[in-house]
Amino acid sequence: MTELPPSDREPAEPSGLRRRGFLAATAGATATAGLVLAGCGTGSGSPGTGGGTPRRGGRLRAAFAGGGASETLDPHLGNLFADAARAKALYDKLADCGTDMSARPRLAAKWEPNDTLDRWRVTLRKAAFHNGKPVTAEDVLYSFRRIADPKKAYRAKASLEPIDLAASRATSPDTVEFRLKRPTAEFPNVLAAFGAYIVPDGTTAADFARPVGSGPFRFVSFTPGRSCVVKRNDAYWDGAPHLDELEFVVANEESARINALLGGQVEYAHELNPTTARAHEGKGQIEIVRLRNSAMQSFAMKTDRAPFDDKRVREAFFLIADREELVDGALSGAGEIGNDLFGKGYEYYAADLPQRHQDLDRARHLLKQAGAEDLRVTLDTSPVAAGFTEAAGIFRDQAAKAGVTVRVKSGSKDSYWSDILDSGTLCCYRSGAMPIESHFSQRLLSDSTTNATKWRHKDFDALYQQAQSTKDKQERAAVYGRMQRRLHAEGGFLVWGFADWIVGTSRRVHGVSHDAPANTLDWARFDTVWLA
Repeated sequence: MTELPPSDREPAEPSGLRRRGFLAATAGATATAGLVLAGCGTGSGSPGTGGGTPRRGGRLRAAFAGGGASETLDPHLGNLFADAARAKALYDKLADCGTDMSARPRLAAKWEPNDTLDRWRVTLRKAAFHNGKPVTAEDVLYSFRRIADPKKAYRAKASLEPIDLAASRATSPDTVEFRLKRPTAEFPNVLAAFGAYIVPDGTTAADFARPVGSGPFRFVSFTPGRSCVVKRNDAYWDGAPHLDELEFVVANEESARINALLGGQVEYAHELNPTTARAHEGKGQIEIVRLRNSAMQSFAMKTDRAPFDDKRVREAFFLIADREELVDGALSGAGEIGNDLFGKGYEYYAADLPQRHQDLDRARHLLKQAGAEDLRVTLDTSPVAAGFTEAAGIFRDQAAKAGVTVRVKSGSKDSYWSDILDSGTLCCYRSGAMPIESHFSQRLLSDSTTNATKWRHKDFDALYQQAQSTKDKQERAAVYGRMQRRLHAEGGFLVWGFADWIVGTSRRVHGVSHDAPANTLDWARFDTVWLA
């Protein structure tokens, strides 16, 4: 990425650690289980901090953890929250996810499948790039084919795998016919994939020095690791932003972000910790925004090896967990308890299943049945993610009450996600927001490449394929319900909680969504924000 001259109004780079705010939707080599990736959102920004009538004008400065020289304005390469927020300002996708992770139209005005769900017609809305050229079907196909380049490692490549891009074609300037490799009922989730942004046909890597997108803001300047300035796009298809300008400022330490917010150097601080939030919430100086259900917190049990190849041992571990204690201790109360299923509150979530609670007597009984009365296991953890080491220590003490000895082993931040994919038997794990269907396909099928629990069952795979071949949504939901009941009873993810994602804003800032999990459409959506 070519470095551009800094803006005259650009602040000095805050001092701080080079900690990178990675987004991850998948595990391991693809940046597993960090907080990520595939987000979806409502069609418009929800009223957030404050109320009143939106006011036009002003510059908002938003502080994010950055990535130094690795930062990019290529929306297909971004891997940081800062990259994602800048991409959202400059570009558009065909779809994005709502707060319940269902796909909502963006550049796509509508999508229609054929009867066999292996061909989808997508009609584009009238939208233009910043250079005035209309967004066309050829731009869409070029963007997707660029992402799918086998020689590149673009973020959305795996998500676009169901599309036969060689056979897909533009049937008119505003219509794309996508041909798929197999029936895919949830194809709109593919359109909403993290990083699946639309760029003009023929765009090359050099063009991202001065990027042209179709998003709510136009490019002004960019210095990797320091600042990016964008200005209002008055011709934006979804209505011009209220702000005149938006500046993304890099502040790698959480303390630097909160101090800049308190000192008035920025108006928005991303990724605050629960202790900071408690210290300032309700005090009147700044606003604290908690984005609920942003990160699944769990322990992953490998179901293909002892002792967790015995489903009685897995059920015993479900019953050992005191979820309230884990949320209070590991998340400092900034979250809510889980029920051993991904996606609480998302579309298709099996909310009808009874909430599981600690039952040490039943856990001991199951372990005895399994011949594992004096069980000893190693729990892999790492400071790679907030709360991991705390959760491991808390669970070790809970397990001791059931007669289980847990040895906590702390691994390297740099290799943790790749190490735990294949090694060990029990590990700390988390995941950001994504559709429940994507969680199934990426982590729970026999051929899933990020299958951290080694859950491989042909009948479960068959249910997934059945769901993807089912056109009626209610019938499809019933199949997803069967799959979740199976996982709740004997799966490998002990999902003990869902963490809040916390941001802070100046009291001047209005229009920040309070109900959008991190990395959904309304997260970091600055076109709906205004300054009082």
